[in-house]
Amino acid sequence: MPGGIAVLDFGGQYAHLICRRIRSLGVFSALLPHDTTLEELRRAGVAGVVLSGGPASVYGEGAPRADPAIFRGEIPLLGICYGYQLMVKAHGGEVRKAETREYGKSRVKVVEKGGLFDGLSSDSFVCWMSHTDSPTEIPGSMTVLAESESSPYAAVKLSGARQYGVQFHPEVSHTEGGQGILSNFVFGVCGAAKNWSIEGFLRSSVQGLTGIDGRVLCAVSGGVDSSVTAALLSRAVGDRLTCVFIDTGLLRKGERELVETTLGRELGVRVEVVDASERFLGALAGVSDPERKRAIVGAAFADAFEVFAKAHGPFEYLAQGTLYPDVIESGRATGPSSVIKSHHNVGGLPSGLSMKLVEPLRELYKDEVRELGRLLGLPDKVTERHPFPGPGLSVRVIGEVTEAKLRICRDASSIVEEVLREEGVYTGVWQAFAYVGDDMVTGVMGDERSTGRQVTVKIVESVDAMTADWSRIDASVLERISNRITNEVPGVVAVAYSVSSKPPATIEPQ
Repeated sequence: MPGGIAVLDFGGQYAHLICRRIRSLGVFSALLPHDTTLEELRRAGVAGVVLSGGPASVYGEGAPRADPAIFRGEIPLLGICYGYQLMVKAHGGEVRKAETREYGKSRVKVVEKGGLFDGLSSDSFVCWMSHTDSPTEIPGSMTVLAESESSPYAAVKLSGARQYGVQFHPEVSHTEGGQGILSNFVFGVCGAAKNWSIEGFLRSSVQGLTGIDGRVLCAVSGGVDSSVTAALLSRAVGDRLTCVFIDTGLLRKGERELVETTLGRELGVRVEVVDASERFLGALAGVSDPERKRAIVGAAFADAFEVFAKAHGPFEYLAQGTLYPDVIESGRATGPSSVIKSHHNVGGLPSGLSMKLVEPLRELYKDEVRELGRLLGLPDKVTERHPFPGPGLSVRVIGEVTEAKLRICRDASSIVEEVLREEGVYTGVWQAFAYVGDDMVTGVMGDERSTGRQVTVKIVESVDAMTADWSRIDASVLERISNRITNEVPGVVAVAYSVSSKPPATIEPQ
């Protein structure tokens, strides 16, 4: 990572967001384990280091620590929230549970301009706070740069060193001028040069992938990740790429047709279709537990994929649309993060396949993948598609997966997406869909009382799916969605709207 910014991960919900904000400045940034050593950072050639926030207390037993050597001042450092508290403690200050916790928006007053606050238009600004602990005494080597009503040391600088700490979160959009603060650190403090762009990534990726010396097999689903993977590999290796689309019977409406049209006919990618829907639905019959459903879908997909690979092979390489957050969430990076996506392809490869793994998107975030897709010529109907879970509609059907509930879920979700597109708000939200369970409610259809299912609509806003907030969508849009679902989807008599955010909920219902 020569010239890039390393973000050390202490388990904070905004750690990935820090990386994304820095990349948007044109400088490469990657999330590394919290205990990455100074020597490792030195060998990587980083221009600076950011210590992320985290849920632990720096004085707690077993709390994640940083290598003490990074506080010596050799590499520029920015501590955010928990990372800032680590800095204070490392230099001899005190951190304790705050008398007044700060969550949400808070006004900060700048007491010393320049450095991080260079170019600010005002002496005060609104920032985003999220902390229980705070420094109660800073060492004499630190200078106060900003303060808030509850945090007298809201921002500090270590005298004689390029080390800064902030109690608030500059990476969050609620912080006024937060991107400018990060920019001041990246360019003004670290002296980093712009070294990152999707155009550059495309050039280097194609150049690197052309060195593949065998046939490549890639599973495509209709989602943006696998579609971009296929388009990128097609440009690099041409007809040595074969894509397989496995129809699980758990897909969105029109998924198969979209893949055959965009990848097959418009881009000229070789796509083979395998209809395995009976196998998947048969394996799911009578199963209600969501984790069992995920495991069954993953195993059935691996089996179908392996059968295809052996029948049409040999293939020397297996390509996957793994993204950077997938690598972190699936447990392949060492840090405080848990294995969240138990169904994801990075954790469910067929064990008997002897192919080398190719993951050309594993350094990218979702919005970067969308940008790459546009550069590769994929249409908006693909690059702007909302994420879709690996287990498909099986995790949007609560309880047993039946044909009736699948139909309701598929048709209702299609209506949700159609209305949002017509209203011009589809691309402004992260994900939008409907899910259904076994709840039966009473309604009135015509002049008669009737009993039918209740569908729940979920629309969320997010940056990278690590956190998500329910969308405050206009009531008139929700009314259109509700009316269309109850009028057009047989068996549904009521529609509800989910107002749960992540955390504590997840984006998908299961």
